[in-house]
Amino acid sequence: MARGLLLLTLSVLALALVAERRAAFRARFNASREVKPRELPHCQLIKGIETGSEDLEILPHGLAFLSCGLKYPGIKSFDPHKPGEILLMDLNEENPEPMVLPIHGDGLDKTSLNPHGISTFTDEDNTVYLFVVNHPQLSTTVELFKFQEEERSLLYLKTIRHELLPNVNDLVAVGREHFYATNDHYFSDPSLRAWEMYLGLKWSNVVYYSPRDVRQVASGFDFANGINISPDGKYLYVAELLGHKIHIFERLADGSLKALKALTFDTLVDNLSVDPTTGDVWVGCHPNGMKIFFYDPEDPPPSEVLRVQDILSSRPSVSQVYAEGGSVLQGSTVASVYRGQLLIGTVFHRALRCQL
Repeated sequence: MARGLLLLTLSVLALALVAERRAAFRARFNASREVKPRELPHCQLIKGIETGSEDLEILPHGLAFLSCGLKYPGIKSFDPHKPGEILLMDLNEENPEPMVLPIHGDGLDKTSLNPHGISTFTDEDNTVYLFVVNHPQLSTTVELFKFQEEERSLLYLKTIRHELLPNVNDLVAVGREHFYATNDHYFSDPSLRAWEMYLGLKWSNVVYYSPRDVRQVASGFDFANGINISPDGKYLYVAELLGHKIHIFERLADGSLKALKALTFDTLVDNLSVDPTTGDVWVGCHPNGMKIFFYDPEDPPPSEVLRVQDILSSRPSVSQVYAEGGSVLQGSTVASVYRGQLLIGTVFHRALRCQL
């Protein structure tokens, strides 16, 4: 009798735990949120992008890099066998169209290129270096390229690997070979990563990398995601995807970070872009993250773009600039601006250019 009662009690507790975890999981993924459209005038889908434009970066003079064709565990891919690409667009043109950047140099297997987050660094000689998070065979490396503007090509320089960079999502370059990177998971095995995500384990982090110094500088995130830096280089912004937050840190002289505050949103925040003139933070978001990880073509994931002004002040202003239910653009991950133009990228779908 006592044994039966114990088994019944344990069964009830187990069912209650499963129900609680399921409810928490759905809340973290915003499974119930519906999107009210907010459209912009003069929007056009960008020709030639059909398999995602997960991240993008715009140089001050209007050249935009886009990472395309990401294959990520548990995420839809419309062409899983096609290698990823880095595209270039000149936003100074009247009708800009992307071109695939050729990659020169030995040592990189271009057939396994699987680009994710990207970042640029321009040195004192105006040489542009492109940092690309790469997932060949679902491992993680950071590829370093030199942008050859006259030839419109990339020169491969080196591959960076490190045990503290096992699952990099995004990065922001702060020097010739220096960057901060977010690891979105602790585990590398896809099944363990799924459990990590389901249980809500806040084990992902931010790592500072330089050739002589690699260390964790922030931790405790529920899926650390987009990362970027203020125009003056003094502050770092980190998106916590499943925590629905953007964290603001002060950069210290030795590369360490001091936590200042966090902003909370009713959406899943993905990549962060910073307007170099105003300091505004533009955020590609997933209003309903469940539709990203459990893709249904009959009910596609919506898109959303937020603009955060005065992020360092005591009262930042957050405005929704674009929102759409998925009939045009599925799964927005990034948004960035240049001279009244807004570019919006997606994890596996298309890309959009709008006039603000």
